[in-house]
Amino acid sequence: MDFGKLPEKELDHVDFTLPADPHVTKQALAKGKGKTKFYIGCAKWGRKDWVGKLYPKGTKEKDFFKVYAEQFNSIEFNGFYYQLHSAAQVQKWKSIVTKDFKFCPKFTESITHFKRLKDARAEVDAYLSVVSEFKENLGPIFLMPHPQMGLKQLPVIEEFITDIPQDVELFLELRSPDWYSAKGGYNMDLYHFLEKEKRGTVITDAAGRRDCVHMHLSTPETFIRFVGNGLHPTDYARIDEWVKRIGKWMKEGLETCYFFMHQHDELHSPELIKYFIQEMNKHYHTDIKAPVIYNDGGLFG
Repeated sequence: MDFGKLPEKELDHVDFTLPADPHVTKQALAKGKGKTKFYIGCAKWGRKDWVGKLYPKGTKEKDFFKVYAEQFNSIEFNGFYYQLHSAAQVQKWKSIVTKDFKFCPKFTESITHFKRLKDARAEVDAYLSVVSEFKENLGPIFLMPHPQMGLKQLPVIEEFITDIPQDVELFLELRSPDWYSAKGGYNMDLYHFLEKEKRGTVITDAAGRRDCVHMHLSTPETFIRFVGNGLHPTDYARIDEWVKRIGKWMKEGLETCYFFMHQHDELHSPELIKYFIQEMNKHYHTDIKAPVIYNDGGLFG
């Protein structure tokens, strides 16, 4: 994932402090029941360089997902962005996981980037038909409009989201700087629409796009996409910030936390997820299962 990537020499000069919560976030959390459920994972599982690290030495490629699903309870399914998989394939993946595992598929690029959310009824119906085969394992789907879709496209985005059935949970990620140029860091017309529709906001934490760390929750849930920098020391300091903030949100009513790890080189995602989980468990007595990480057949960390 190259979004928000900066040269390593610049990382020590970035202010990674998380912004204060706006009052609307506190109001959204107050509607929650607390007892936060955590769904934590990566964006992909097909990494051969995870053999001997996240997957035991000798794991075959055909078994990668099975082992991944034993380590984590969710996947941010970016693969759907590039390809609409078949219902049969979805059923196969579903058969591998436990009833508590969540798939969080991204809308396909044919909908978001080629058609830019217009005249895409057939594509949306096909997408929803396929992802519905995840059944109880379907987590929230997430929508990332084309980065060039800014404030002028607000009616298009609203119409598109309104047409998605209410029983399908949806979170919205925004890349255009337009949405974050308003006082307070988030366009409130869009925010109030999402709040009314009970749709969530995605927070993307990347070094080179601090505007996307907007801290506006429109529901008592959060969907965080954390983009690290190869286990640079700032990665751990940033995770520490998130541990503190999520702990605060838990006290204020947070019901669900989806936290997905990205790295510009995904090789290093497992270690940072493990650190995040260990810190959450240490500070808040949560009981989140941490991944087992191997190194040449021996455990470390």
